[in-house]
Amino acid sequence: MIPEIPVNGLTLILGGARSGKSSLAEKIARDSGKSVLYIATATAGDEEMTERIRNHQVSRPAQWQTLECPLNIGRRLDGPPTEVVIVDCITLLVSNVLLSFAEDTPAETVMHKVNIELEELIGAQSRIGGQWLVVSNEVGLGLVPPYLQGRIYRDVLGRANQILAQAASRVILMVAGIPMVVK
Repeated sequence: MIPEIPVNGLTLILGGARSGKSSLAEKIARDSGKSVLYIATATAGDEEMTERIRNHQVSRPAQWQTLECPLNIGRRLDGPPTEVVIVDCITLLVSNVLLSFAEDTPAETVMHKVNIELEELIGAQSRIGGQWLVVSNEVGLGLVPPYLQGRIYRDVLGRANQILAQAASRVILMVAGIPMVVK
């Protein structure tokens, strides 16, 4: 059962790997019957990721607009593009920010850049309006990464999710394909 989603505002859809986050966002968008902009943050760094991206592209309806945008989402949107916007996903956006810095960059520097990304994204939703479905991984339930950059990533993504959850009208946690309303 799909929870009620506000028609105007930001909905954050969190969950672990293969929990059904993206599928839920896409189902909500499909079922709305409205125009959709799909913002993809993934970049193809290897053949396996290239194949994943290709599979995602093929699965989306042809009438949906797609914006490949690994960084600076909020800056790239300047008008009411569509009635529904899917951002898939914040997990890769944060990874893209982290990997744009040298490996020894302090966490505060990375978080500052992520904060700018989120402020611009939230500002774009507020300015443009519409139903925004923002997908992100919940990484705080797993093991502590054994290396510094992994811990920085986990911490920055956790803070990013908190910022988005505060700005969101609705927060959904996906567990084994089941949506659970958190907010």
